[in-house]
Amino acid sequence: MKGISTGWRDTLGRVTLPVCLALAFVLYTGFLDGNPGVSTAAWADRPWHLFANAFPGLLCATLLTVLTRRVVLSFALAFLGQGIVLGVSAIKMKNLGSPLLPADFRMVGQLKNGGFHLLGGYLPTNPLPYLAIAATIALVVLLARYEPPLMARRTHGRRLLSGIALVALVGTLFAGLPAWSHMYDKDRLGMQPWSAAANAGYNGVVTTLMQFRLQDAGKKTKADPAEASRFIAASDATLRQHMADTAANTRQTPDIVVVQSESFFDPAVIKGLEHDNFAPNLHRLAEHASFGQLHVPTFGGGTIRTEFEVLTGLSLRYFPSMQFPYLQMQAGVMPGMVRTLRSHGYETIAVHGNDPGFWNRTSAFRTLGFDRFVSQKDFPANAAPNGEHMPDSAMTDEIMAQLKNDGPPRFVFAISMEAHGPYDKSAIADTAERDAIPVPEGISDDAKLQLRNYIFHMRRADAELGRLADMLKQRERPTLLLFYGDHLPALTETYAKAGFTSGSDMLAQTVPYILIDAHEDGPAPRNGDLAAWMLPGRLMEQAGVHDDAYFALTQVVAPAMASLTRAPDAPAAPEDAALKYTDISMSNVAMLRMKRKLDPLVAQFATPDATVLARQPGQAEEEAAAGAGQ
Repeated sequence: MKGISTGWRDTLGRVTLPVCLALAFVLYTGFLDGNPGVSTAAWADRPWHLFANAFPGLLCATLLTVLTRRVVLSFALAFLGQGIVLGVSAIKMKNLGSPLLPADFRMVGQLKNGGFHLLGGYLPTNPLPYLAIAATIALVVLLARYEPPLMARRTHGRRLLSGIALVALVGTLFAGLPAWSHMYDKDRLGMQPWSAAANAGYNGVVTTLMQFRLQDAGKKTKADPAEASRFIAASDATLRQHMADTAANTRQTPDIVVVQSESFFDPAVIKGLEHDNFAPNLHRLAEHASFGQLHVPTFGGGTIRTEFEVLTGLSLRYFPSMQFPYLQMQAGVMPGMVRTLRSHGYETIAVHGNDPGFWNRTSAFRTLGFDRFVSQKDFPANAAPNGEHMPDSAMTDEIMAQLKNDGPPRFVFAISMEAHGPYDKSAIADTAERDAIPVPEGISDDAKLQLRNYIFHMRRADAELGRLADMLKQRERPTLLLFYGDHLPALTETYAKAGFTSGSDMLAQTVPYILIDAHEDGPAPRNGDLAAWMLPGRLMEQAGVHDDAYFALTQVVAPAMASLTRAPDAPAAPEDAALKYTDISMSNVAMLRMKRKLDPLVAQFATPDATVLARQPGQAEEEAAAGAGQ
C-alpha cells in the first residue's frame, strides 16, 4: 500500500506542475497581450478566447518538454518567446497602428541587409525590458543546468511518438493547414478580417496571427480572362480615344527623374497647424505643375508597397497576400514603367542612399528592369548623414551626377532616406531651429519632440525639391520631375489627438505628389488626386510615351478609383455597383498583367512608334524572361 500511495502522489505531482504552468502561461499571455478581449481580467467571461490566444505557445512548451524532459525550463523558454512576440507587436502597434501579422516574419531575413540598423531604432530605450529578457535567459540557463527531469530518458517509444505528433501539430499550425480553422473558427471566436488592429483588440495578437495565417494560407485568386476581355471590350471606345489624344504629344523625348520622398507630407493638414507654411517650395512649384493628393497603400512604413505600385502600375489591392512585394515577387521579368521606358530607349537607373540588400532591392530592381543601382556604397565618402540617415542633399547631388546632356535619355528613380523614423532619436545639430517649430496643443511632450524632429527633416526634403527643380530647369535637355511621399510618418499620437483638417482617418490620409515639366514644353499641367499605381501612366503620357494600353487603361479608370487605395488596416472606401464592377474587372486585368498574359487581350490597341529604337535586352535579362515564361 505504501508503494502504491507513493507512486500515486508522484504521478499527481508530475501532472500538477505542468497543468499549473499551463494555466499560468494562459494568464501571462493575456496580461502581456493587453488587448481587452483577452486580458487576464476576461478569463471568466471568455476562457476559450484566452486559451486560443495562448495555444500556439502552449503547444511549443509541450514539445520542448518532451524534447528536454524539463517542464520548467520548457515553459520558461515559451514565456520568453511569447514575451518577445507580444513586445514586437506592441512596438509595431504603437508606430504603425497595426499588430504583428504573418507577413511581418519575412522581415527576419532582412535584418542582415541593413534592416537591424534601420528597424533597431524603434526598440525601446527603457532598460527594463532588456533586464527582464536577461533575467529570463539567466533563469533558463540555471534550469537547464539544475532542473531534474520530469520523465525518464527511455520510455519505450512513448517520447518519440509524442514528439513526432507534437512536431506535426506545430508544423501544420504554423503552415496554416485548413483543419486548424475549426479551432480558430471566425464564427466561434469572431473575426474582423478588414482590420487586424480591431481583430487583435477582440481576439488577441496570437489569435490574430493564426486567423490571418489560416485565411491567407493556400489562397490563390485566379484571374478571369473572359471577364477581363469583356471589360476591355466595353472600354474600347474610351480607351482608343484616350490613346489617340495622348498620341498628339510629340514633344522632344525628356529625361525623367522620380523622387520617392521618405514619409513626405505637408504637416499643415494637421489641425492646429493649418496656417503654417512647412513646404514653401512644394507650393511654389505647384503653381506651374501638375499637383494633387496621392492615395498610397501603406501607413507609417512599408515603403516598398508604394514603390512597387509606382514602378509597376499594379495595385496591391488586387494582391492581398503580397504584403512585402519585393520579398514575394517571383524571379523573372516584372512588367512595369521601367521596362516600358527601356523599350523606348531609356537608360534606367535607381538611386538610394541605403544598403542595397534591404527590402531585397538588389534582386527586385533587376526583375523590374533597372540597368544600374546606385546605392549607399556608391555615394561620395563625404556624404555625411544629417541625423540618422543619408541626407536628401546628397541624393540630389547624386541624381544630377547621373544625368547627361548626351547619349540616350535617362530615367532616374531616387529613394530618399533623411526623413525616415524613428523620430524620437534623431540626432539634430541645430536644436534651436528644431525647438522653434510650431506644434499643436494637446499632445504629449514625446509626441511634440517626434513631430518637431520629423518637420525639421521634412523641411530639408522640401528645400531639396526646390533645389533639384531649379537645377533641372537650367539643363539643356528637357526633364520631367515627379516627386511624391511614400506614406505618412508614424506620428500616431499626434494624428489621434489632433486629427486632420480633412476629417480623414490617419490610415486613409493622403500625401502630396507633384509632376514638374522643367522646360514647360509638354502638355499643360493637370491637377487631381491619384493613387500610387496610377502615377506611372500619368508620367509616361507627359513624357510622350503613349503606346502601352495597360497604362492608358489606368488613366481611363483613374478618377473614380483613386480613393479605393488605402493602407491595409484602413476602413474600406464605399463603392457603388458601377465602381464595384470596375474594381473587380481591374483586379482581373492586374492579375493577368502580373503574369504577363495581358498583352494578347490589348494587342489591338498597340501603336508602336517606328521612329523609336528599342533597347535590346542583355543575356541575363533574356534568361530571366525565359525562366519567367516557364
